[in-house]
Amino acid sequence: MWGNIAIAFILAFIVAFMATPYTIKIANKIGAVDIPRDKRRMHTKRMPKFGGPAVILGFIISMLYLTVIMSIEGSLELFTEQEYGKKLLGILLGILVIAIVGIIDDIKTLKPWQELIGQTIAAIIVVAFGTQIEHLDIPFLYRVGLSEVFSTIITVLWIIGVTNAINLIDGLDGLSSGISLISCVSLLIIFIMNGSPMIATVIVTAMSGALVGFLPYNFAPARTFIGDTGSNFLGFMLAVVSILGVAKTYTAAVIVLPVIVLGLPIFDVLFAITRRVAKGKSLKAIFKPDKGHLHHRLVEKGFSQKQAVLILYGLSASLGMFAIILFDSGIWKALSFLLMIIAAVAIGYRNFIKEKDEKTKLIEHK
Repeated sequence: MWGNIAIAFILAFIVAFMATPYTIKIANKIGAVDIPRDKRRMHTKRMPKFGGPAVILGFIISMLYLTVIMSIEGSLELFTEQEYGKKLLGILLGILVIAIVGIIDDIKTLKPWQELIGQTIAAIIVVAFGTQIEHLDIPFLYRVGLSEVFSTIITVLWIIGVTNAINLIDGLDGLSSGISLISCVSLLIIFIMNGSPMIATVIVTAMSGALVGFLPYNFAPARTFIGDTGSNFLGFMLAVVSILGVAKTYTAAVIVLPVIVLGLPIFDVLFAITRRVAKGKSLKAIFKPDKGHLHHRLVEKGFSQKQAVLILYGLSASLGMFAIILFDSGIWKALSFLLMIIAAVAIGYRNFIKEKDEKTKLIEHK
């Protein structure tokens, strides 16, 4: 297993790292460039936004190579009762739809509802090929079996929701790619501890490798953005792999683990929906971008863009650790860990505000 994990990671890393400079050149030729035309943008200069294809290429090559090799050696059976071959084909077709819509959006800029249609089609394809949420667990209470119709609806909503959560949090250099990497590593640890299907472990490892290969070009100061192609791909795959990774598990705690791991972007998108509906007083307002996301608020509080990204990395990692501890050691140890993190954050934020006020007073005094 560990050899497969190492190969999946390294191969995806090398391909993504080598391919990203070419996507920068392609972006400038085809017009996939982000130009800051409004105050909502956090950057001040033209920036290529076509890094997504490099991440997708690294992931695809790594995953397909490992799938073929493991099938030949017999460690992965694609055509058994679980129908991993069929599910994998559905995932690849879903990625194709996500990539096509994302590339068009990065070049031409689609309307939100057009992008939503593409996400919905990709999600339906995945479900049609057998990957879906078959039950829901109310933590520590009981399991609820789902009918075919409800299973399809909930799975499609989950995939669309997580896809948009990662897409909407993509507002600072390295933010969406870094949080996705942290989520991938957290899920990988949970999958290994849980004895999840090898196909899920390979997928999440390949995603991790591709992101590590891309991040040197994306972390502040960025040379390229991941673009809607990349952010939609990351959200789509995180949603899908979380279903594959816990599909064989029957404990209530594990079913909610992907929700906890992805808690930061999920909270941000739910808060954005609530904020926009309340402000615009209509459902149409959901599609109107604003400057109220978590990263915007941190920058408004006086943190630099790099500091804001690192803070959100820390919060995402804390949620990932909370999920891992919850699975391994139970709710009370997980809650005590979370309380310690909250206390540390509160003390750090207080000291930052105090230091900021002292600097402001010193400047005013001069």
